[in-house]
Amino acid sequence: MTQKKLHKHLGRRSLLSKAIKTAGAIAMGSLLTLSSAQAAIGEPEKEDLKFGFIKLTDMAPLAIAYEKGFFEDEGLYVQLEAQANWKVLLDRVIDGQLDGAHMLAGQPLGATIGFGTQAHIITAFSMDLNGNAITVSNDIWEQMRPYVPNGEDGKPLHPIKADALKPVVESFKDQGKPFNMGMVFPVSTHNYELRYWLAAGGIHPGFYAPHKGDTAGQIDADALLSVTPPPQMPATMEAGTIYGYCVGEPWNQQAVFKGIGVPVVTDYEIWKDNPEKVFGVSKAWADENPNTHLKVVKAMIRAAKWLDDNNNGNRPEAVEILSRSEYVGADYDVIANSMTGTFEYEKGDKRDVPDFNVFFRYNATYPYYSDAIWYLTQMRRWGQIAEPKSDDWFMETAKKVYRPDIYAKAAQELIEEGKIAASEFPNFTTETGFRAPQTHFIDGITYDGTKPNEYLTKFNIGLKPEQQL
Repeated sequence: MTQKKLHKHLGRRSLLSKAIKTAGAIAMGSLLTLSSAQAAIGEPEKEDLKFGFIKLTDMAPLAIAYEKGFFEDEGLYVQLEAQANWKVLLDRVIDGQLDGAHMLAGQPLGATIGFGTQAHIITAFSMDLNGNAITVSNDIWEQMRPYVPNGEDGKPLHPIKADALKPVVESFKDQGKPFNMGMVFPVSTHNYELRYWLAAGGIHPGFYAPHKGDTAGQIDADALLSVTPPPQMPATMEAGTIYGYCVGEPWNQQAVFKGIGVPVVTDYEIWKDNPEKVFGVSKAWADENPNTHLKVVKAMIRAAKWLDDNNNGNRPEAVEILSRSEYVGADYDVIANSMTGTFEYEKGDKRDVPDFNVFFRYNATYPYYSDAIWYLTQMRRWGQIAEPKSDDWFMETAKKVYRPDIYAKAAQELIEEGKIAASEFPNFTTETGFRAPQTHFIDGITYDGTKPNEYLTKFNIGLKPEQQL
């Protein structure tokens, strides 16, 4: 019997045992052994599920929910399958080959508004905060280094701003050479973080004009950004096709280990505690399988908490799991370099960054409307949303895609079951779905999700609310 079938068999035997005990209790006139939470959810409409992911450390909640039996605790028998790239992953969720997937936070939003593939995708679970970095080749770093101030210890003073890269990009332009950089997908956090960092340093990352058939995103660009799948980033840079990239781990630390590049800034330094990945399903699937969806969210909340428990004390075990070929498949030491609370910039320059990967702390798993609206503002800023939109449109779109109502029900049942304390969740009776205005951006600009158009007026580079290309 395969491991999966054995787990499935044992899980169903456990459910049968519970059912027998419950029936016995009823016969004896005793209280039901099932909790009110279990009764409220009901049985899953679909037990056998297949979820997709990309080989990145932030897929960890899926791996942990599987390996720790949290899916099975909910009566779910899950298969996890690595996907070739983000487009394939999204297409397979849309056509039903996958029941759900580890997704870029911008993917459900982009699909729902019709940028690229048109489909109504929702998310009720945010998978993590932070976890990305921007890496440049050794040659580019040598050219940047004279413009980077030193700390008292003689090492580069962080955060390193794109101001230090601007003279290098201008030198390329003077020589008539394109300055190419990589990101993982047009609606990825990485694209928007890289653009944000570049623009904050006066480097124009280019506009999109989908209404004119231009989806390259390089109109008026000083730096030319293009798509490269995450695991291919280091090799693509080493080959000289790109001079730098923004990607999730372990592919920045891989560049350090290979001695081919230097991560110059983390997304934690660009936007402290930024939302990164989400778990996405099609709206049709969620409507057909509401109990199943709730149970999936419950299992993943437990996995996220396990990942952050004991002051990240479970991370070494998580790293061992992620290093397996069926998950991320990178060396243990490469994954551990960031996953265990440190981050290495130049080789030997390892610094403590305890919040580089956050899975549960700071309400990381809660799908905030304000997170969705930030992504929509960046789509508008760079022309992916071609026409002006009202503040109400931003709010309505966020509500179509981000589903804190589903999350709250799953969390409430975990509380009732005694698995997680109520104090570890937001107060669902007062929660508005908006974070307080956020100030920790590398350019010092404050983001208030309730005022998206006002936010767009604050940037020197980017489309203004009423502007069209």
